[in-house]
Amino acid sequence: MANPLGEGLAARGVGLVGGRVAEWFAEIGRITLLIVDMGRVMLRKLPSLRLLIEQMQAIGVDSLWLVIVVSIFTGAVAAVQAAYQFSNVVPMRYIGSVILRSVVIELGPVLTALVVGGRVGASIAAELGTMKVTEQLDALRAMGINPVRFLVVPRVAAAIIMLPIITIYADAIAVFGGYVVAVVSIGVSSHTFITAVRDFFYIRDVISGLIKAVFFGGIIGTMGCYSGFQTEGGAEGVGRATTNAVVSSCVMVLVLDYLLANFLFQIIFAKR
Repeated sequence: MANPLGEGLAARGVGLVGGRVAEWFAEIGRITLLIVDMGRVMLRKLPSLRLLIEQMQAIGVDSLWLVIVVSIFTGAVAAVQAAYQFSNVVPMRYIGSVILRSVVIELGPVLTALVVGGRVGASIAAELGTMKVTEQLDALRAMGINPVRFLVVPRVAAAIIMLPIITIYADAIAVFGGYVVAVVSIGVSSHTFITAVRDFFYIRDVISGLIKAVFFGGIIGTMGCYSGFQTEGGAEGVGRATTNAVVSSCVMVLVLDYLLANFLFQIIFAKR
């Protein structure tokens, strides 16, 4: 005999999963439409230089102090972990090369994107979300101003421009942090560390990290703006939008990092 209660729970579970999947695809569609709108606006007219510089200041320069702190300890931890992993297995003279390549290829771009994404994504979502719930976006449209051109494009463009620049600083500071720990705490000579860094420095590693940073910047800016534009429900909605911007940015950065790593290292650099 069929169990009506079990069938009802199963149907409800299927409906819940189906609804979540449908909402997920709808979310992807809305994000795609926003990206298409940005491209259409960019083809018509470049963003205002003044607005672009203001956003580069807010996204890049104002985030630099936080990136410096994170990068120093990233390099320090990389040195400690490399020394632990190398113990009785690999000569310590290679520790500089390991720190350099792990920072430049992976740790620098990813951790910088996560830190900047947490700070900038929340800021953008809160700012645009407040404008949405207070009907300032509607006021812009009433004045004939396209919110995508005026608000979204400068922020996304600034994030794409500034994240690779910040990543270069983060790489250099992280390697320096690893150098200090390796020389002071682990006992590797300064000459040995610098020689390993010089011998195993490849420009393709730097380029791969910067390519990642460009895509990460686009994700951070886009998801912050999208979450702000989707805000509903007053102050509580702004809080939800801020959380969604940070979470979605971080998750998409990690997913895209895996995809880009496969593409860059298995396709491009495998053919060198």
